[in-house]
Amino acid sequence: MVETWRWVLLVFCICILGWSPSSINAATDPTDVSALKVLYGSLNSPPQLTQWSQNGDDPCGQSWKGVKCSGSRVTEIDLSGLQLSGTLGYQLQSLTALTNLDVSNNNLAGGIPYSLPPNMTRLNLGHNNFNQDIPYSISMITTLKYLNISHNQLQNQLSDIFGKLSSLSVLDLSFNSLSGNLPESFSSLSSMKTMFLQNNQLTGTIDVLANLPLDNLNIENNRFTGWIPEQLKNINLEKDGNTWNSGPAPPPPPGTPPAKHNGNHKSGGDNSSSNGGSGGKKSGIGGGAIAGIVISLLVVTAIVAFFLIKKRSKKSSSDVEKFESRPFAPLASEVQEMKSVQTPAPLDFKTFDTPVTINLRPPPVDRNKSFDDDEFTKKPIVVKKTITAPLNVTSYSVADLQMATGSFSIDNLLGEGSFGRVYRAQFDDGKVLAVKKLDSSVLPSELSEEFTEIVSSISQLHHPNVTELVGYCSEHGQHLLVYEFHKNGSLHDFLHLSDEYNKPLTWNSRVKIALGTARALEYLHEVCSPSIIHKNIKSTNILLDVELNPHLSDAGLASSIPNADQALDHNAGSGYSAPEVAMSGQYTLKSDVYGFGVVMLELLSGRKAFDNLKPRSEQSLVRWATPQLHDIDALSKMVDPELKGLYPVKSLSRFADVIALCVQPEPEFRPPMSEVVQALVRLVQRANMSRRTVGNDQGSSHGGGNADAQDDLS
Repeated sequence: MVETWRWVLLVFCICILGWSPSSINAATDPTDVSALKVLYGSLNSPPQLTQWSQNGDDPCGQSWKGVKCSGSRVTEIDLSGLQLSGTLGYQLQSLTALTNLDVSNNNLAGGIPYSLPPNMTRLNLGHNNFNQDIPYSISMITTLKYLNISHNQLQNQLSDIFGKLSSLSVLDLSFNSLSGNLPESFSSLSSMKTMFLQNNQLTGTIDVLANLPLDNLNIENNRFTGWIPEQLKNINLEKDGNTWNSGPAPPPPPGTPPAKHNGNHKSGGDNSSSNGGSGGKKSGIGGGAIAGIVISLLVVTAIVAFFLIKKRSKKSSSDVEKFESRPFAPLASEVQEMKSVQTPAPLDFKTFDTPVTINLRPPPVDRNKSFDDDEFTKKPIVVKKTITAPLNVTSYSVADLQMATGSFSIDNLLGEGSFGRVYRAQFDDGKVLAVKKLDSSVLPSELSEEFTEIVSSISQLHHPNVTELVGYCSEHGQHLLVYEFHKNGSLHDFLHLSDEYNKPLTWNSRVKIALGTARALEYLHEVCSPSIIHKNIKSTNILLDVELNPHLSDAGLASSIPNADQALDHNAGSGYSAPEVAMSGQYTLKSDVYGFGVVMLELLSGRKAFDNLKPRSEQSLVRWATPQLHDIDALSKMVDPELKGLYPVKSLSRFADVIALCVQPEPEFRPPMSEVVQALVRLVQRANMSRRTVGNDQGSSHGGGNADAQDDLS
């Protein structure tokens, strides 16, 4: 019996000991907890980070959003695409077990913290607003394999901090404002497979990249010069938008390998240090050696002169024969000759897949095609001729647009939408335009014919409230659209971004903007044949001119791009998508009407379509506002405080009635845009009639503004 109890006690102790590690492991390391709390506060304590709390003490056990653990240590933090703001704090270096940090696609700002987790393999800071420089501490993260700081506002020259990052295989620094030459430590990136440096202001040559094991390299739209190293010509290389040297790279002197040439420099240095000494095993270059060099040079010169004289004597009788037997790679003496007469042959030969190492083989063009120079020069022109854009739009080159936008500088960035970034472009004649650079994911470079159709269709849209397309660019695989520029920016910025220069919109201006936008949609839906579904109605796509007239941008774009619906998928949580779009992904004319209703709600309330900083019940503008649209007391409380009560109550009520119709959950109950236009016209007319007969309307102080709106109706 006693023996039995001993066994029971032993099993009980084993159970206790067996459970205790798990109970201990459930608690997160206090150092990691402290670091995450600092991070949470630096991010302005966002509500979308569920379970995160200044008072919480167990990120691993409480399953904090985006946090993954191993035992009691935090190993991964993924907070991408959560509309976070603020900074990354100052205590990240405490997360010594962290291997993956991803805060991409947010609105984080300031400098990248100097103190970073020291053992990461992946760091993604892309698509934020980080500025200043890349911190030196990144050079100490020797385990790093993936580094993405693209689409930020990084400035200045790249520091020479990459020497110890031998494990790094992917580096993305594209779409910043980096300048200067590439650092020499790039040559130490011995595992580098993919590098994106496009759309910066980098200068100098790319020779430092020559010996890297690259598979993919994008260096477009910088200020690089020099020649493309031979080692990089057989990889996936995107290099347009730079100032490369034309013609072949200068070869080393005939018969003198580069290594021996360098050795001569070294021996020359030794000689200078022992000048005046004689004898010994290392006597340097003496007088006899110098004489030998001089004699050798004279002999080489005589030989070259002999062959030149011989060539000229035979030139009249054997031009064709000599061309066919000519080596593919020119001699050094011929390089200068080719440069002086600008012979196009070396450029033409590059268009063929002939290895450079084959020296004595005639160019393939001699065997397969008639020898017609026009045939070669037409090759790129034929592609351009297929772009039969209408005559009423201008064709720009990438160089033109680079010059006008400061190489697509972040300083000229106007905004970023579903299809690409928009830049302010100022040309030499003083004209200011807006350039939309379509993302390659939206319209790949090989779809030039589709781009032609897009330009052709959009250029036919003409309406006072539709942003006019004035030009395009299809060059080097890039697709850009050039639109008229509107000084007052977007309605979204005017309503939601505080600016001391922007006065709050009056009630009459808001009605005017709603009416103009409704007319633009009426034109697309009911005048254009076939009808055009905009698919992307939101306040950022409504641009305001100096007189606050609205202009609907991106008209016809989403309906023309083959895979536009995928690019618009991220709008599902934006607050503008109709319920049926969220469920089926199908856009209709009535889904445009819904988006317009949301814009009208923004005009009425001054609130964003979706605001995650509001209490949960108020984050979705439609859900919060719809129950109040027919309650005049509740309606007056939800009006934008910036109006300070200066609005006609009846006009407000009728405006709310139109909204209620547009945001109906069932698409069949939403009115066509022609009826919306008529309702808004009647709203303005009645307001003016009421003012004339009564004279003491609440909004009488804005009589002039309503008169302006009335003028717009005629």
